[in-house]
Amino acid sequence: MSPSSVSAKIRESRGKNAARRLRVAGEVPAVLYGNKQAPLSVSINPKEVSSILHSAAGHNTIFTLEIESRSPESVMLKDWQLDPITGKLLHADLVRIAMDQTLEVEVPIHAVGEATGVKLGGGILEFVVREIEVECLPNDIPERITIDISHLDIGGTYRVADLPLDPKLKILSEPGLVIAHVIAPKEEKAPEPTAEVVATAEPEVIKKGKVTAEGESAEGKPEEKKEKEKK
Repeated sequence: MSPSSVSAKIRESRGKNAARRLRVAGEVPAVLYGNKQAPLSVSINPKEVSSILHSAAGHNTIFTLEIESRSPESVMLKDWQLDPITGKLLHADLVRIAMDQTLEVEVPIHAVGEATGVKLGGGILEFVVREIEVECLPNDIPERITIDISHLDIGGTYRVADLPLDPKLKILSEPGLVIAHVIAPKEEKAPEPTAEVVATAEPEVIKKGKVTAEGESAEGKPEEKKEKEKK
């Protein structure tokens, strides 16, 4: 079977217990719908679906669903559920595809070049969004959209409106949506002085005795003063 094909069997039983039994047997539950047809419950091979998710086109891959005792159908992954710990596929939603009808899909953005603001100004390139929404025919779905960010200086932005035009694609994302921008480098603050440093920095205070009304220090010798008065 080619990498763009997934085997499937019609699933009669439903519910958590039935899904658990399927996973133990090496399969996962899935639902096929769309194209004005009734939803169909099936079981699929999780390894075949995982290989599609990790392919170049990823979830935008159009593949053939080889349903046992039925005609094959062209489908795409609409949604899927992964085990949060193991990362294994638990469930998938598949949608039928008509090759002569347009689709709305999200396409990843791939940046090339080194931004001027990063290279010369020490700025930081930040991505605001990694995918944009487009409408096109199934055979025209791109694996990714490449943007050149080498001209971006500090404060510069790359918006949806700046994307290269492709007559096969209709951009659905807002033109003003920022895809990436270059921000100024963050200033490092000087470390706060510790309590020990603050204490060391305080001026030394010289202790003096209490001054009396006569201008003498309380630490002076009153006997000496009396001797002077007698003279």
